[in-house]
Amino acid sequence: MGPLGFGCWRFVSFQVDHPQQVIETALDNGMNLIDTADVYGLDWGGTHFGEAEELLGTVLAAAPSLRDRMVLATKGGITPPTPYNSGSPHLRQAIDDSLRRLQADTIDLYQIHRPDLYTHPAEVADALATARDAGKIREVGVSNHTVAQTRALAAHLPFPLATTQPEFSADHLDPMFDGTFDLAMEHNLVPLAWSPIGGGRLALGVPGPAGPTQELLATIDRLAEREGTTRVAISLAFVLAHPAAPIPIVGSQTPERIIDATKALSVRLDRNDCYDIIEASTGTPMP
Repeated sequence: MGPLGFGCWRFVSFQVDHPQQVIETALDNGMNLIDTADVYGLDWGGTHFGEAEELLGTVLAAAPSLRDRMVLATKGGITPPTPYNSGSPHLRQAIDDSLRRLQADTIDLYQIHRPDLYTHPAEVADALATARDAGKIREVGVSNHTVAQTRALAAHLPFPLATTQPEFSADHLDPMFDGTFDLAMEHNLVPLAWSPIGGGRLALGVPGPAGPTQELLATIDRLAEREGTTRVAISLAFVLAHPAAPIPIVGSQTPERIIDATKALSVRLDRNDCYDIIEASTGTPMP
């Protein structure tokens, strides 16, 4: 997978020409991980469950050559209004439904979107292993799982997990401190960082109770000025700098902004820069 990925959370309510341009731009700029989920389509102007997968499937049907250029990833297990269901019957059907909507024969990476607290991990593992043996999925990952939940699923799988997908940004540091990245480095999981620009808050630069601190924005701006680049590039470079080698998932649906995100690959933040960002984010000096 490339150093940056592309996310389809907001990949809804478009005519096919624009989505194809977006996907081609992402692939042309090294974002070969294309990450979606069956639940995408219930927000950001979408109209129904599965809409983002359907739209991506329409793009792949219109331009089949794109499929060979991507690592096609999707997720399942969020089932409004339940809200979660990773029971074996549901998960097997969900994988089949995703394949149909994506108009694909195989999903390269299938992820459990959020843990279902009322399904034993052995049952989840059985459904995933069955789908893998049938060639419907190639690799398996988890999203929004704690370390303990990840270990529990991994213990029942007959093959290793490939990825873990936590929220991570300069404004949301939890994976650095809750063991997620430590587990990834221990077991060679690839971390896929969702919302690496803080849902756009770091780019907009508006501090507030639900957003970045003024100190964090000032630190990012200082580094951006020093490097002659943008807040987005510095924010993504911070994610890229961690030794667990996270892949930030870029969510912009604008080709120009997708291209702009690649500026992060030219930025090298050193240890002092990263600790400056952490201290500004938490408001507390490192012990």
